[in-house]
Amino acid sequence: MSTTKTVDGRSAETSALITVGRRTRRVRRPRRRSSTRFVLAPLTFIAVAVVLFCLFFLWPGALGLWYSFTDYSGVGTPEFIGGENYADLIQDPVFYSVLGRTFLYTLLSVPLHYIAALGIAMLLTSTLAKGKSTARIIFFLPWLISPIVAGVIWKWLFGENFGLVNYLIELIGGQGLRWETDPTLALVLILIVSTWGGTAFNMLLFIAAIRNVPQSYLEAAQIDGASPWQRFRHITLPLLRPTSFMVILLTTIGSMKEFAMVQALNGGGPGTTNMFIVQYIYRTGFERADVGYASAASMVLMVILIIIALIQMRFDKRNDLA
Repeated sequence: MSTTKTVDGRSAETSALITVGRRTRRVRRPRRRSSTRFVLAPLTFIAVAVVLFCLFFLWPGALGLWYSFTDYSGVGTPEFIGGENYADLIQDPVFYSVLGRTFLYTLLSVPLHYIAALGIAMLLTSTLAKGKSTARIIFFLPWLISPIVAGVIWKWLFGENFGLVNYLIELIGGQGLRWETDPTLALVLILIVSTWGGTAFNMLLFIAAIRNVPQSYLEAAQIDGASPWQRFRHITLPLLRPTSFMVILLTTIGSMKEFAMVQALNGGGPGTTNMFIVQYIYRTGFERADVGYASAASMVLMVILIIIALIQMRFDKRNDLA
């Protein structure tokens, strides 16, 4: 049987095999390089995130934990004193008062944030609403303002002797309210300002979640004669459960850590009646130069926040299983 020869003396079959082998080698090399590139790129981004997390979160947290067992005052060398700071903290009535006021503020703030954000989101996603683009910008503007600046602005608006609100009340024949010297009114003012400033972000979360609700469900319920309230209660609201959980969790943590706005608004006054836990830590650490004691209070706050987050996650998981 004869074999066809090529110009260089090789058979056609041999030449074809050599050509295929060369092509195979040429194809495999780029695959190895691309696979290596696809592995290195995510690792690089993850490494940057890990370094930043360790530098700005893990290391300060570990340092604060160490300071909580020392008598560090901000200068000099800290001396280890064991659990004395925690023992003094347990016996400090001011700490319990501040912690109770913080819990009260959180219990009042979370529902207000949730209702305001959800209500505005429902209005801005309604097909009957007009000027929604302008309304979104107006409602989102407070989120762009610094909490300190917001506190100063509202302080001028609600000042007892020079505030615009009391001026308008007196202009119509009423008597100006004691926004600064009445503890209850001061707390109400804090709730108003915090709701005004914190609604925008939660509103965006709800708008995105509402747009993902299948319209076929709502149309089928409308055909069956369900009212708008029934459609919202039995269809929209249950489908918003994951977003609601996130909003409640973030608002709870943010309320427990409220500081800048309150500090600029009334400084936790009158006196210390509206001083929250973070303000207590700030005054103890920087004004009294007792960094060790303030670090112990910070560790207690961290444990409380972790417990709250775990309880909420457990509750949400139980609802999902149900």
